[in-house]
Amino acid sequence: MVQIIKDMDELKTFLKAAGCKLVVVEFSAKWCGPCQKIYPLVHAMSLQYRNVMFANVDVDDSQELAQTYHIKAVPTFQMFKQAHKVTLFSRLKRAICCYRSGFMGEPIFEFCGADAQKLEAKIRELMPATHLNKQDTRQRSREFTGL
Repeated sequence: MVQIIKDMDELKTFLKAAGCKLVVVEFSAKWCGPCQKIYPLVHAMSLQYRNVMFANVDVDDSQELAQTYHIKAVPTFQMFKQAHKVTLFSRLKRAICCYRSGFMGEPIFEFCGADAQKLEAKIRELMPATHLNKQDTRQRSREFTGL
């Protein structure tokens, strides 16, 4: 389920309620074609990834949030953990590990555009591994049983 957020107080309450879960916030607008295109996909992801919380902020209805989070284009997706935006510094330990092992990916912690594959890849990257493994196991079980 995607929670509609209208102001800063609602966002803070939502982030606090999420606890340690990953939170995906979509900043969008009713008039935006790409936003309309991706919304059903985001809703589907909210049902698939039950250990991730999803929210939507309409930038026209919530101009304070759009300004606070520096939204320049819609749709824009930002990720949060423990009520804080996922940033390079919050992921520094993982980045150092990846650097030492020779892997250097593009450090995207938010992105603009209606790219459902990119969004899902980012969600899977930021989810705790234990949740991801359970999700993969359930998916494989459904595929095996034909459900």
